[in-house]
Amino acid sequence: MTGDAHDVRESALIVETRGHTALIRINRPAERNSLSVSTLQELDATLSALTLRDDISAIIFTGTGDVFSAGANIRELQTLTPATARIFAERGQQLFQKIADARQLTIAAINGYCIGGGLDLALACDLRIASPDAVFAHPGARLGIITGWGGTQRLPRLIGTARALEMFMTARHVMSAEAHTIGLVNRVSDDVVECALEAARRQIK
Repeated sequence: MTGDAHDVRESALIVETRGHTALIRINRPAERNSLSVSTLQELDATLSALTLRDDISAIIFTGTGDVFSAGANIRELQTLTPATARIFAERGQQLFQKIADARQLTIAAINGYCIGGGLDLALACDLRIASPDAVFAHPGARLGIITGWGGTQRLPRLIGTARALEMFMTARHVMSAEAHTIGLVNRVSDDVVECALEAARRQIK
C-alpha cells in the first residue's frame, strides 16, 4: 500500500492514493457504511479536492467488511421534515452528479451489500465491479419512500425501464450474477479493489 490515509478515528472515509488512482473507502462498519449527512459532506469535500488534482486519473469507491454501502441513514430520514427532506435529497443529487461529471474515470468496487443510496452512488460511477456475493436493492417500497439521489433516472438508463421498475416496486434483492447478466455491473471479481485498480491502470496507459 502506498500513499497517505486519513485517520480512521476521525473520518468516515479512508482515502489512499496509488499512483494516479485515488481509492475512497467508506469506513463506517458499525453503521453498515450508511451515508449520513456528515458522511455525504465528507465525501463531497474529498471528491471536490480529488477532482481538481491533475495527477489523479481515476477514483475508486469501495466499502468495508461485507458492505459497500447500505444507503441513507434511516434514523436521520425519520427526523426529516418536507423542507429538510428536499435539502437532503438535493445534497445527494449534487454529490452524485459531481461523481458522474468527474473528468476522472470513476469506478465502484462493490464489495458486498449495495443498497438504496449506496446503489445510487454506484450508478453514478462510470464502471461497476462486484464481488460474487454482492447484493443490490432499492428497499424504499418497503419503507414507503423512494430514492431521491438520482437512482430513478440512472437505473432505467442502465438496465431498462421494466427491470428498474421491478427493482423499485418490489424492493427485491438482485444477486451479483444476475446484476452482471442484466448489465447493472460490468464485471464480477473475487478481488474488486484489485480489479478496479487494474481497470484504472489500463485506462491511464
